[in-house]
Amino acid sequence: MSGDVRKLAEGLAYLSGFGNEHGSEAVPGALPLGRNSPQRAPLGLYAEQLSGTAFTEPRAHNRRSWLYRIRPSAAHPEFTRVDNGALRTAPFTESVPDPNRRRWDPLPAPAPGTDWLAGLWTLGGNGDVTQRTGMAVHLYHADSPMTDRVFSDSDGELLIVPEHGGLLLRTEFGLLAARPGEVALIPRGVRFRVELLDGTARGYVCENYGAPFRLPDLGPIGANGLANARDFRAPVAAYEDDGDAPRPVEVVNKFCGNLWTATYDHSPLDVVAWHGNHVPYVYDLRRFNVLGTISYDHPDPSIFTVLTSPSDTPGLAGVDFVVFAPRWLVGEDTFRPPYFHRNVMSEYMGLIDGAYDAKAAGFVPGGGSLHNMMSAHGPDRETFDRASAAELVPRRVDDGLAFMFETRWPITVARQAREAGHLQCGYDGVWAGLERHFSG
Repeated sequence: MSGDVRKLAEGLAYLSGFGNEHGSEAVPGALPLGRNSPQRAPLGLYAEQLSGTAFTEPRAHNRRSWLYRIRPSAAHPEFTRVDNGALRTAPFTESVPDPNRRRWDPLPAPAPGTDWLAGLWTLGGNGDVTQRTGMAVHLYHADSPMTDRVFSDSDGELLIVPEHGGLLLRTEFGLLAARPGEVALIPRGVRFRVELLDGTARGYVCENYGAPFRLPDLGPIGANGLANARDFRAPVAAYEDDGDAPRPVEVVNKFCGNLWTATYDHSPLDVVAWHGNHVPYVYDLRRFNVLGTISYDHPDPSIFTVLTSPSDTPGLAGVDFVVFAPRWLVGEDTFRPPYFHRNVMSEYMGLIDGAYDAKAAGFVPGGGSLHNMMSAHGPDRETFDRASAAELVPRRVDDGLAFMFETRWPITVARQAREAGHLQCGYDGVWAGLERHFSG
């Protein structure tokens, strides 16, 4: 089965460009011309608009797509509550936010038969999902595909960061493949199913309750740099249709923090054509155009921002997605790893591959660390000693791929993450050996 899925993923075609007005049809003539909702849509399809923003938001920020589907989304039975499993949602009231620094090992192996949805496990978050503010950090570990099961998130968009094992995402808009080193962005409300390209899959998810992710402004950087819009790939239209012999499909909807389920008599992934800009994407993090110092000092990590969800305060993000991609270090008379700092923003960091240049040990792929608002952090003792004495020749950093979810609000750790067996004890000890060198 996984071999067939891998072969399918390898042959996928994509559309190019973040935020573009894309259009695609799986059957010629399925897209109407000159209007969105004709009296009779082509090929006997139903026209439906999917809005990711309010109708009256500024044109530059408005997100919507028109879908031309075999059956309308309105044709479904009543939803009923199901258990949330290990999925948690803001407001996080079972714990209180605290200033302690924390680090976790990778999520343990799942029970046999765990698909991507069942394998979601919440570390923590902030805000209030009913007010569409804040974010949540989830991890996942799965060993089975979602079979006859589809998921949609009414609470926010999902930024999926694979760390081990690739994913095939069958969405209403078509198919995306996301492998370690790539990320997938599923907009709010878009239905999708996850299949595995390998035997197991593990990774991270940022659930963004706030404004949709967009590319950050470049300001004095100019017209080019960081993530290039053309490197984001959207799917081409593909649809599922059982014809006169439909099979039941479970549709799970996350709504205001809880999971609700309904059994459809057809697949909701039946969109034959679509056009718009509220669409899923996949992006290769190694295409990020890293900018940095060519004189002295380590730049602030904001220079590594891939996507940002702006808030009502300019420059203060509800959540930023930051990647520490391969790059050269050339700073003169400079401590080259990330410096010691305290930050009004809160930082959750994960590792996709290799090692991170500010930590010598303990921070491993699949694991993560949390440094909340104003919590002091920085390089550990071994890294500090090595970097302070290193010969400052140009050095290529390409032995790791790390990322960060950075948010304006403190992250409250869920009780299950606070009590988890894979929570590392004694994380504060990585800084305990920093000695007094003062000679004044």
